[in-house]
Amino acid sequence: MAAPAHASAAPDTGEDTGAPMERPGRRSGRRTLLVQWGLVLLGLATLPFLSDQLPDLGEIWSAARGADPGWLLVVVLAEAGSMGAFARLQRRLLKVGGLRVGMRRMFAITYAGNALSTTLPAGPAVSVVFTFQQFRRSGASARLATAVIILGGVITTTAYTAIGLLALLADPTARGLAGAALAVPAALVPLAVLALARPRSRALLARAVRRPVAAIARHRRIEPWARRLRDGLKALRPTRRDWTVLALLAVANWTADILALFAAARAVGIEVAPTGVTLAYFAAQAAGSLLPLLPGGIGAIESSMAASLVAFGATLAPAGAAVGLYRLVSYWIVVGVGWLAWLALQEGPRLSARTRARLAGTGRALLAGFGAYGLCGAYGSAGAGVPVPAPAEPPAS
Repeated sequence: MAAPAHASAAPDTGEDTGAPMERPGRRSGRRTLLVQWGLVLLGLATLPFLSDQLPDLGEIWSAARGADPGWLLVVVLAEAGSMGAFARLQRRLLKVGGLRVGMRRMFAITYAGNALSTTLPAGPAVSVVFTFQQFRRSGASARLATAVIILGGVITTTAYTAIGLLALLADPTARGLAGAALAVPAALVPLAVLALARPRSRALLARAVRRPVAAIARHRRIEPWARRLRDGLKALRPTRRDWTVLALLAVANWTADILALFAAARAVGIEVAPTGVTLAYFAAQAAGSLLPLLPGGIGAIESSMAASLVAFGATLAPAGAAVGLYRLVSYWIVVGVGWLAWLALQEGPRLSARTRARLAGTGRALLAGFGAYGLCGAYGSAGAGVPVPAPAEPPAS
């Protein structure tokens, strides 16, 4: 999925930032791995008992072959917009920190970081280090590069949470439970606004909140992150306009990815409400996070997403076809483009200038072919006149 995949950890900046970050112990890591493999084996053991409920591959293939070309085009454009929004978000943060990075290079870093994160073992950590190094090569200081990675993750995670809550409140079946869970926090908001309006009550509230927050921030596992976040806020001074643009880009990053799933569902004739598609998307994200054994959440995401679409009224074969089409674009094609971008970004004595030029030319040719096929191939000869943008210029969100 075109989700920010390299905002979950901070690299070693090489600067004196205090105590080193704690690493999880081997014992706890082994326990986690045993639990994950236990869940996988349990799932495999139940397959023989569910064989009559699994979709027929022939029916899925027939549904996918009959997909509407117009909606398939929306899937491709929405994924391009999702990746573009995240690239522009990080570029905006770098600009706030005083560094201007070209759009082409920013897109390449975003796609390459996503490919590393979703295909390699310990991919998110590798992606963080790669992104940090690329920011440094672009001229960012270690402090600025770290700040952009961390604050970018905070902003996108906040947008992700907000969209999920709005989807729960908008869906008729989930509205009651979500409303009951949010009733107490919602009731406290007006009281907090009234308290902040008076200087004396504002001071009392600040003192009451400062102590528990400071105690939490001093925890040995939280303190390094809190310190890095404070350093990031010092390195970046966004204006109100910057915050607005960053928030809009973070929302666009997630909503465009959800739109791609919605378009894939409509392409095979699934009539599910946008709120249902959104909840299916979040259910799949949760499943991929709980079982991160395979790259990109392969298996867990597909099964959870298809099951959720069925729960919202879709039939099994079209649901499987919709998920397959969505993942073809949002994972496989995006990862392929990301590895081409990674090759294009390689620097140093390992590759000569002639070799890099040949690789870049090959990558442009492949991207042109994939783009022509993805945008025009579905229309046959009628699409021969549809202009395909040059792959060297990433699509704007």
